[in-house]
Amino acid sequence: MLHYAVVFFIIALIAAVFGFGGIAAGAAEIAKILFFIFVIMAAVSFVLSLLRKG
Repeated sequence: MLHYAVVFFIIALIAAVFGFGGIAAGAAEIAKILFFIFVIMAAVSFVLSLLRKG
Protein backbone atom coordinates (compact mmCIF):
# COMPACT_ATOMS: atom_id res chain seq x y z
CA MET A 1 0.00 0.00 0.00
CA LEU A 2 2.78 2.40 0.89
CA HIS A 3 4.51 1.53 -2.38
CA TYR A 4 1.48 2.66 -4.39
CA ALA A 5 1.29 5.90 -2.40
CA VAL A 6 4.92 6.65 -3.26
CA VAL A 7 4.32 5.78 -6.93
CA PHE A 8 1.37 8.16 -7.17
CA PHE A 9 3.38 10.85 -5.38
CA ILE A 10 6.17 10.53 -7.95
CA ILE A 11 3.62 10.64 -10.77
CA ALA A 12 2.20 13.82 -9.25
CA LEU A 13 5.65 15.40 -9.07
CA ILE A 14 6.48 14.53 -12.67
CA ALA A 15 3.09 15.77 -13.89
CA ALA A 16 3.53 19.03 -11.97
CA VAL A 17 6.97 19.61 -13.49
CA PHE A 18 5.58 19.18 -17.01
CA GLY A 19 2.61 21.45 -16.28
CA PHE A 20 -0.22 18.95 -16.06
CA GLY A 21 -1.95 20.50 -13.05
CA GLY A 22 -5.11 18.39 -13.13
CA ILE A 23 -3.25 15.11 -13.35
CA ALA A 24 -0.83 16.22 -10.65
CA ALA A 25 -3.67 17.15 -8.30
CA GLY A 26 -5.44 13.86 -8.91
CA ALA A 27 -2.32 11.76 -8.38
CA ALA A 28 -1.44 13.70 -5.23
CA GLU A 29 -4.93 13.14 -3.84
CA ILE A 30 -4.75 9.40 -4.54
CA ALA A 31 -1.30 9.24 -2.91
CA LYS A 32 -2.62 11.03 0.17
CA ILE A 33 -5.60 8.69 0.50
CA LEU A 34 -3.43 5.58 0.07
CA PHE A 35 -0.95 6.86 2.64
CA PHE A 36 -3.64 7.42 5.26
CA ILE A 37 -5.13 3.99 4.58
CA PHE A 38 -1.65 2.52 5.07
CA VAL A 39 -1.18 4.38 8.37
CA ILE A 40 -4.57 3.21 9.67
CA MET A 41 -3.91 -0.39 8.66
CA ALA A 42 -0.44 -0.32 10.25
CA ALA A 43 -1.86 1.07 13.52
CA VAL A 44 -4.62 -1.56 13.63
CA SER A 45 -2.10 -4.31 12.93
CA PHE A 46 0.17 -3.02 15.70
CA VAL A 47 -2.67 -2.88 18.25
CA LEU A 48 -3.90 -6.36 17.31
CA SER A 49 -0.41 -7.80 17.68
CA LEU A 50 -0.13 -6.25 21.14
CA LEU A 51 -3.49 -7.73 22.16
CA ARG A 52 -2.53 -11.22 20.98
CA LYS A 53 0.72 -11.22 22.96
CA GLY A 54 -0.94 -9.97 26.14
